[in-house]
Amino acid sequence: MSKIICFGSLNIDKVYQVPHIVRPGETLSGTAFEVGCGGKGGNQSIALARAGAKVLHAGCVGTDGKMLTGNLNANGVNTDLVKVIDQPTGHAIIQVDAKGENSIILFPGANHGVTNELIEEVMATTSPGDYILLQNEINLLPDIINKAAAADLTVCLNFAPFDPETAKIIPLDKVDILIVNEHEGAGLTGSDEPEKIIEILLKKYPGMTVVLTLGSSGVSCANREESLKVDAEKVENVVDTTAAGDTFTGYFLEAMARGMELEKCIQRGCKAAAITVSRPGAADSIPFNKELL
Repeated sequence: MSKIICFGSLNIDKVYQVPHIVRPGETLSGTAFEVGCGGKGGNQSIALARAGAKVLHAGCVGTDGKMLTGNLNANGVNTDLVKVIDQPTGHAIIQVDAKGENSIILFPGANHGVTNELIEEVMATTSPGDYILLQNEINLLPDIINKAAAADLTVCLNFAPFDPETAKIIPLDKVDILIVNEHEGAGLTGSDEPEKIIEILLKKYPGMTVVLTLGSSGVSCANREESLKVDAEKVENVVDTTAAGDTFTGYFLEAMARGMELEKCIQRGCKAAAITVSRPGAADSIPFNKELL
């Protein structure tokens, strides 16, 4: 099985349970509060590890980020490529309402401290055919993609959160697997129709596999060889959707790295995500492989 390097963000999550997402000008009392480990990169590394992958995490934290690297290590993630720098660790303020929907304020902090020296150090650990998983919560993303493609890595980008300025400079032609939700897909293509989003992307980037997550409607996926739609797993009680997409991404990519058929990879990701939304938290809510059996 190929090695997977997750080059991404690490955040301290401050999660507030609220009756509804706070409105402009409103002061709202929360019903519960907890501090946890998050960041899309960190969540996806943990999902990969819990799915059974050999994963290395690369990125940056501040001196206040020991809880994050400790949590990665506890989950079997190699953190040799996580650098401690002189900036505050990234953090997120997350509101979760009574229906399990969330609203997030993100402060990048040390996640924007990636240097070209770190990128070169990461590339030196790779072999052709390894996977590199990226999100849009760190800096120098175009440089990482260009160097990963030159090193003959399989480049997987979860373009989240979507940023139109990054979209202008990112070399999507060098991305092998693109994972986006409807909002991110619309930002890249100008269309809000799932079939059209995939059609536009594949016309422009024919070598790409596009994975479009549709929440409770499942996942649409296509490349130049096949096109398929997988229904979402039914969840009776949605508690917290915070890490659902990260869980899907980790479990999906772990299955891809093992050479599973595309449809089975998506089904595996959907099953894991369904477990995640049934319980609170970000990284803590991600299931272990044995829970899917």
